[in-house]
Amino acid sequence: MTWTVGELTVHRVDETPLPSATGAWLLPAATPEVVARQGWLRPDFAGADGVLRLASHSFAVTAGGRRILVDTGIGNGKQRANPAWHDLRTDYLQRLAEAGFPPESVDLVVHTHLHADHVGWNTRLADGEWVPTFPRARHLVSRVEREFWAGYPMDGPRRRMFRDSVLPVEDAGQLDLVDLGPGGVELVPGLSLVPTPGHTPGHASVRLDSGGRTALITGDCVHHPVQVARPDIGSCVDIDPALAERTRRALLAPFAGTGALVLGTHFPAPTAGRVVADGGGLRWESAAGQ
Repeated sequence: MTWTVGELTVHRVDETPLPSATGAWLLPAATPEVVARQGWLRPDFAGADGVLRLASHSFAVTAGGRRILVDTGIGNGKQRANPAWHDLRTDYLQRLAEAGFPPESVDLVVHTHLHADHVGWNTRLADGEWVPTFPRARHLVSRVEREFWAGYPMDGPRRRMFRDSVLPVEDAGQLDLVDLGPGGVELVPGLSLVPTPGHTPGHASVRLDSGGRTALITGDCVHHPVQVARPDIGSCVDIDPALAERTRRALLAPFAGTGALVLGTHFPAPTAGRVVADGGGLRWESAAGQ
């Protein structure tokens, strides 16, 4: 699917739908009873049984003359503790090429944060070694994010993820750290990285501005549309849950009624939508793509 933001075209590059058990694990407070109160979630974002639907995908866009990929999903052949992510065999690279972004053409890979389901296609297996998938690309991540993980006591699975998906890019000299002020930083004309901490300390989202139109790619500051109506619902893997909630509230409220597109990194189709006022709160209104 694609969406138009002024003169920019945003492509969703699908990797895989996530199993039905993901929602209950990831957002435990989004119980079937809570979901049932938000009828607009059905049928796209939740089933009649109240089970949330989620997916893994990237977004690709050409901005400022650069071919840019936002996050790289789970990856193929990675040894992961989460069985839904373990040893995948998807045709993600084919889909990326069909969207017009073959790996050798990508100039920038922008990472919202350094979790396993956002860095996996940074590398591919070649002759028994994990090598960068995008040979020409600079990989960008906030300095706060990289430095946090450098000092974090990682468990075995997280160390494995860094070894197979982050360090090969870093060792190849392709990883650049970005200093984000409170208002973020414009990486190229029309595309900015803005701080949205809480899920991780250095988490950032991507803002697109073109022709008087705006779009936001959430990363994991918002995992699912139910959090638009209920920003108090957090993820079980938020490092700072209270900060993550404050970030969601501060991020989403200004978009209400503006027509700005919000594209969720884990939102299943139709994936993009707008924040609208609903009584004293907010809800989600899906936006059709092409």
